[in-house]
Amino acid sequence: MRKLNTFVRILLAASLSLPAAAALAGAQVEVALAANVQNSLHRSVSDYPAPNLVFANDVEGGAWLAEMSSRLASKISDWPTRRDFLISVQYEATRAGLDPQLVLGVIQHESNFRKYAVSGAGARGYMQVMPFWMRQIGNEGHDLFTLRTNLRYGCTILRYYLDIEKGDLYRALGRYNGSLGRSEYPSAVLAFMQRNWAWNPATKSAGAVFPQPMGAAAFVR
Repeated sequence: MRKLNTFVRILLAASLSLPAAAALAGAQVEVALAANVQNSLHRSVSDYPAPNLVFANDVEGGAWLAEMSSRLASKISDWPTRRDFLISVQYEATRAGLDPQLVLGVIQHESNFRKYAVSGAGARGYMQVMPFWMRQIGNEGHDLFTLRTNLRYGCTILRYYLDIEKGDLYRALGRYNGSLGRSEYPSAVLAFMQRNWAWNPATKSAGAVFPQPMGAAAFVR
């Protein structure tokens, strides 16, 4: 983590002038997957339990939701929609073993929080998922503009790239964007993560106030 934080600071210093991008994703490269990998990824995108915040305690989760909600308000103005979005992002990222703050950085760069964003390469939705993934690991009837589906695919794919790159986040992000070996995309994502979504629970877990009670009953589908 210390090594990652150092890396992020270096990239942040070099990337603070980068503008937010909307639907400017590259093209994830379609490759043949080994049967066991394909089956594993298929299981990952096929299971849809109700999302909930995953934190050590309710106070920490509440503080995170309140803080992220205030930061996201300019992008998603409606509180129930923003709440459901953030709970889903935190749940899906944590389920995939990813930092939710990283996933927020990816979404900001890929779609600028536009649900129906489409790139020139055909990538769709918040995390700009290429449609070939539905054939590869899911179901061609899946709707990549649906919140949970898009996040599930995006987080599963990024986790897969991180695994094949043996934890090298820089290269995994390059694969996700279809720009492996180039610095622009990972630099921008990690700069967004650090500048706009950095979270230190040790200093943020007291005094959270909500517009209304948290809940997982009504989610965008």
